[in-house]
Amino acid sequence: MSLPLDLDAVVFDCDGLLVDTETCWTRAETTLFAEHGHSFGLEQKKIVIGGTLEAAGAAMADYFGRPGDGPVLAQRLHELVAIELAAGANALPGARDLVLSLRGRLPIAVASNSPRSFVETALGSAGLDDLFTHVLAAEDVTRPKPAPDLYLAACRALGADPARSIAFEDSRTGLASARAAGMHVVGVPSLPGVVLDADIIFTALTDPALTGWAAAAGTQAGPAGSRPEQHEPPADHRAR
Repeated sequence: MSLPLDLDAVVFDCDGLLVDTETCWTRAETTLFAEHGHSFGLEQKKIVIGGTLEAAGAAMADYFGRPGDGPVLAQRLHELVAIELAAGANALPGARDLVLSLRGRLPIAVASNSPRSFVETALGSAGLDDLFTHVLAAEDVTRPKPAPDLYLAACRALGADPARSIAFEDSRTGLASARAAGMHVVGVPSLPGVVLDADIIFTALTDPALTGWAAAAGTQAGPAGSRPEQHEPPADHRAR
């Protein structure tokens, strides 16, 4: 299918979609698995990618055969990821150009399952922190992805109808969230061999068909001939 041009808003995931933080997470996860006598590869990555720290902790506790240790493992993963992110992370190819192409013509936001401190560090080190009207993180909702709450909150903040908005996702967890919110979904898988049930799939944000769409999106008037007004976001929802 082709992506619609007549839209209310576009909402992006962060980790593995805009910023190459998955390498940071993978190094941290490899260390944590090794601490518990396990190797870490693609199959192990699949059980933790896209979820919150709490969900990853619970998944690791189950994998390690240590029921009840989820919170402890989540805290250890937080410590290790923070160390990795402090060294910096790069924007993924095409991320900045895509966002800049949409910015100013459509309301845009980030909706991430990561803690706010991680999201802000990642966007800042990648040089993307000044581009989004709203940045939502795991703390901003009661139910993180795969529940629809983060994407619904992002659409509310942007004054957008989810059915007239697009989400960009790299994981099954995030895609399930956007689907549940009733949004169009673009999938850009960050793991090899992972099949995403998205409306359309691109292998990278640099795909010419995607950049061509971004250059034209938002150029058509909506049914009422206007778009939702972009309001200045609350301070706690802005990228710093």
